[in-house]
Amino acid sequence: MKDTAQIPLWTREETDSPCVNICVMHPKLGICAGCYRTLDEIAVWSAMPADDRAAVKAQLSERASLLKKRRGGRSARLREA
Repeated sequence: MKDTAQIPLWTREETDSPCVNICVMHPKLGICAGCYRTLDEIAVWSAMPADDRAAVKAQLSERASLLKKRRGGRSARLREA
């Protein structure tokens, strides 16, 4: 009997999804707090050409910098409003 733990069941050549299973959309920026993609990008990801996926992934670190952690609890939230 073959050792199936050594045999990959499925491999992909194209760019992998940046999803990290933290799926929360930022209400103002419209990007996911986990992977930094927009809803439109997430919706068409599997049908998107590999070059387009790579281009989106190249933008994600810049988008990540848009989501800054709040400091100061409730008072910080009140000042931002």
